[in-house]
Amino acid sequence: MKYLHTMVRIRDIDLSLAFYCDALGMREIRRIDNEKGRFTLIFLAAPDDAGRALSEKAPMLELTYNWDAEDYGSARNFGHLAFLVDDIYATCARLHAAGVTINRPPRDGHMAFVRSPDLVSIELLQRGDALPPTDPWASMPNTGTW
Repeated sequence: MKYLHTMVRIRDIDLSLAFYCDALGMREIRRIDNEKGRFTLIFLAAPDDAGRALSEKAPMLELTYNWDAEDYGSARNFGHLAFLVDDIYATCARLHAAGVTINRPPRDGHMAFVRSPDLVSIELLQRGDALPPTDPWASMPNTGTW
């Protein structure tokens, strides 16, 4: 058995790609528009997986955009997506600069949570050992839910 992808439904393609690709750093691998089914599938891979995403079927994130409006609620029934990052502070700073709320700051130098425009929780974990606690992250309070 091999893990292939996680699918999340999105409300706005441009807003979602701005979050997942521009802010978070994922890469679009392929896109499928299905006229008959009235949906678009967009497959994204983390930068470390992008090169092998098609040939080896590396794990991907499938964004599903249904052309007809639907209410998906708050998305709290879905747990979270998790990404290993090289520098959790730099990642959170980049996301914060892009206007993303850091819901659970990386006070411990190891873990943070943010939410996508469609309220999907994203866990960020520091690759290797935790970084030494540093401000502004060490003293930043939690914001909202994740």
